[in-house]
Amino acid sequence: MKKITRIPLKNPATSQPETLDPTQQPKTTKRSVSARRRNLNRNIFSVRPDVDMPTLLAHASETLASLNVMTLDFADRLEGPQRNVALALQQLTMLTELLVNRAKDNLDPNASVAAGEPPVLH
Repeated sequence: MKKITRIPLKNPATSQPETLDPTQQPKTTKRSVSARRRNLNRNIFSVRPDVDMPTLLAHASETLASLNVMTLDFADRLEGPQRNVALALQQLTMLTELLVNRAKDNLDPNASVAAGEPPVLH
Protein backbone atom coordinates (compact mmCIF):
# COMPACT_ATOMS: atom_id res chain seq x y z
CA MET A 1 0.00 0.00 0.00
CA LYS A 2 1.29 3.41 -0.99
CA LYS A 3 1.43 6.25 1.46
CA ILE A 4 0.16 9.57 0.10
CA THR A 5 2.08 12.57 1.31
CA ARG A 6 0.69 16.03 0.90
CA ILE A 7 2.95 18.63 -0.56
CA PRO A 8 1.85 22.20 0.15
CA LEU A 9 1.30 24.27 -2.97
CA LYS A 10 3.61 27.19 -3.30
CA ASN A 11 2.69 30.49 -4.81
CA PRO A 12 5.50 31.46 -7.19
CA ALA A 13 5.09 35.13 -6.35
CA THR A 14 5.53 34.76 -2.60
CA SER A 15 7.05 31.29 -2.30
CA GLN A 16 4.79 30.64 0.67
CA PRO A 17 2.16 27.91 0.82
CA GLU A 18 -1.32 28.98 -0.24
CA THR A 19 -3.95 28.73 2.40
CA LEU A 20 -7.62 29.21 1.77
CA ASP A 21 -9.33 31.46 4.27
CA PRO A 22 -13.10 30.77 4.26
CA THR A 23 -13.78 34.24 5.69
CA GLN A 24 -11.91 35.97 2.86
CA GLN A 25 -13.94 36.78 -0.28
CA PRO A 26 -12.30 36.48 -3.67
CA LYS A 27 -11.72 39.70 -5.59
CA THR A 28 -14.21 38.71 -8.30
CA THR A 29 -16.93 38.28 -5.69
CA LYS A 30 -16.16 41.70 -4.23
CA ARG A 31 -16.39 43.29 -7.70
CA SER A 32 -19.73 41.66 -8.55
CA VAL A 33 -21.25 42.51 -5.16
CA SER A 34 -20.18 46.14 -5.40
CA ALA A 35 -21.54 46.33 -8.98
CA ARG A 36 -24.91 45.04 -7.76
CA ARG A 37 -24.94 47.58 -4.95
CA ARG A 38 -24.19 50.40 -7.40
CA ASN A 39 -27.12 49.32 -9.60
CA LEU A 40 -29.52 48.81 -6.70
CA ASN A 41 -31.58 51.91 -7.45
CA ARG A 42 -31.84 51.28 -11.19
CA ASN A 43 -35.14 50.03 -12.58
CA ILE A 44 -35.28 47.58 -15.42
CA PHE A 45 -38.52 49.05 -16.72
CA SER A 46 -39.37 52.69 -17.09
CA VAL A 47 -42.09 54.83 -18.63
CA ARG A 48 -41.20 57.52 -21.11
CA PRO A 49 -41.87 60.96 -19.66
CA ASP A 50 -43.58 62.24 -22.82
CA VAL A 51 -46.49 59.74 -22.70
CA ASP A 52 -49.84 61.45 -22.08
CA MET A 53 -52.21 60.57 -19.24
CA PRO A 54 -54.98 58.91 -21.33
CA THR A 55 -52.44 56.55 -22.89
CA LEU A 56 -51.00 55.65 -19.48
CA LEU A 57 -54.46 55.00 -18.08
CA ALA A 58 -55.46 52.92 -21.11
CA HIS A 59 -52.39 50.70 -20.72
CA ALA A 60 -52.95 50.41 -16.96
CA SER A 61 -56.57 49.42 -17.56
CA GLU A 62 -55.62 46.75 -20.11
CA THR A 63 -52.92 45.38 -17.81
CA LEU A 64 -55.37 45.17 -14.92
CA ALA A 65 -57.94 43.45 -17.14
CA SER A 66 -55.32 40.84 -18.09
CA LEU A 67 -54.37 40.38 -14.45
CA ASN A 68 -58.05 39.95 -13.58
CA VAL A 69 -58.45 37.11 -16.10
CA MET A 70 -55.19 35.42 -15.04
CA THR A 71 -56.16 35.59 -11.36
CA LEU A 72 -59.57 34.04 -12.03
CA ASP A 73 -57.96 31.28 -14.08
CA PHE A 74 -55.47 30.65 -11.29
CA ALA A 75 -58.21 30.61 -8.62
CA ASP A 76 -60.07 27.91 -10.57
CA ARG A 77 -57.10 25.59 -10.08
CA LEU A 78 -56.95 26.09 -6.31
CA GLU A 79 -59.06 24.86 -3.41
CA GLY A 80 -59.71 25.99 0.13
CA PRO A 81 -57.90 28.96 1.68
CA GLN A 82 -55.56 29.37 -1.30
CA ARG A 83 -58.57 29.82 -3.58
CA ASN A 84 -60.00 32.45 -1.23
CA VAL A 85 -56.73 34.40 -1.33
CA ALA A 86 -56.62 34.22 -5.13
CA LEU A 87 -60.24 35.44 -5.35
CA ALA A 88 -59.43 38.29 -2.95
CA LEU A 89 -56.54 39.30 -5.21
CA GLN A 90 -58.91 39.16 -8.17
CA GLN A 91 -61.36 41.47 -6.39
CA LEU A 92 -58.61 43.96 -5.59
CA THR A 93 -57.54 43.85 -9.23
CA MET A 94 -61.11 44.46 -10.38
CA LEU A 95 -61.57 47.38 -7.99
CA THR A 96 -58.32 48.94 -9.16
CA GLU A 97 -59.38 48.46 -12.78
CA LEU A 98 -62.67 50.26 -12.01
CA LEU A 99 -60.77 53.14 -10.41
CA VAL A 100 -58.43 53.46 -13.38
CA ASN A 101 -61.36 53.38 -15.80
CA ARG A 102 -63.14 56.08 -13.78
CA ALA A 103 -59.98 58.23 -13.85
CA LYS A 104 -59.79 57.69 -17.61
CA ASP A 105 -63.44 58.74 -17.98
CA ASN A 106 -62.88 61.81 -15.79
CA LEU A 107 -60.10 62.99 -18.09
CA ASP A 108 -62.38 62.90 -21.14
CA PRO A 109 -66.00 62.17 -20.14
CA ASN A 110 -67.27 62.29 -23.75
CA ALA A 111 -64.81 59.72 -25.07
CA SER A 112 -66.73 56.73 -23.69
CA VAL A 113 -70.18 57.97 -24.75
CA ALA A 114 -71.47 56.83 -28.14
CA ALA A 115 -72.53 59.58 -30.53
CA GLY A 116 -76.09 60.75 -29.94
CA GLU A 117 -76.68 58.75 -26.74
CA PRO A 118 -76.85 60.39 -23.33
CA PRO A 119 -74.34 59.19 -20.73
CA VAL A 120 -75.55 56.66 -18.18
CA LEU A 121 -75.12 57.92 -14.62
CA HIS A 122 -75.65 55.67 -11.60
